[in-house]
Amino acid sequence: MRILALECSSVSASVALTENGRVLCSDFVRSGLTHSQTLLPMLEKMLKENSVGIDTVDVFACTAGPGSFTGVRIGVAAVKGLADARNKPCFAVSSLETAAYPLRDREEVVCAVMDARCNQVYTASFYKGERLTEDEAILIDELKEKLLGFGKSVVLTGDGAELVFSKLNGEVPSLCVIPPDECFMRASSAALLSEEKMNAGEAPLASKRLLPVYLRVPQAQRELNNKNKLKGDK
Repeated sequence: MRILALECSSVSASVALTENGRVLCSDFVRSGLTHSQTLLPMLEKMLKENSVGIDTVDVFACTAGPGSFTGVRIGVAAVKGLADARNKPCFAVSSLETAAYPLRDREEVVCAVMDARCNQVYTASFYKGERLTEDEAILIDELKEKLLGFGKSVVLTGDGAELVFSKLNGEVPSLCVIPPDECFMRASSAALLSEEKMNAGEAPLASKRLLPVYLRVPQAQRELNNKNKLKGDK
């Protein structure tokens, strides 16, 4: 089974093609450009350089969130378009679970964190690849209590790892963080995770059923809600 995955739920973007548990090719960028500028050109370049036809793909996968609202929308929309044009199924995985995937053999609890602004993070924790908590948006102080409750050493990963470590180091015993260049989600992990889940019995989706996962109301919607509330109060 060939799986093409896209990942752009944070500041980085990546693409990958896997086949039967093996990464055939991948690419990663953190250029500062918007994902709408980099994602599809990077995908086209990867396929061309590796002489791979996109019609050989069996499943199109992506990280569907949580994360940057714009990034999540771009990734989901791109996968929906690619899959729908070829009548192929889609598969969505959590951005947080994708971040934790390369660390599934660690002895510590793996806590994936993404900066959600306003002293909040998107987070989920795992141990040996098994979920300990669901994806959620919480204050960093609330996360501290969860980490203390595990009673185990904790390693942080994800684009919010350095932020959380700087705030909780010394308050959570045996807290550590992986190197900055290893913190970002990778499309290769999303593809391999998708394959594992499908092999375990999870069914892929039709492209029209693929939706982003935000956990919080997007800022634009919050601003609109506030404007409507002010109008209603007049």
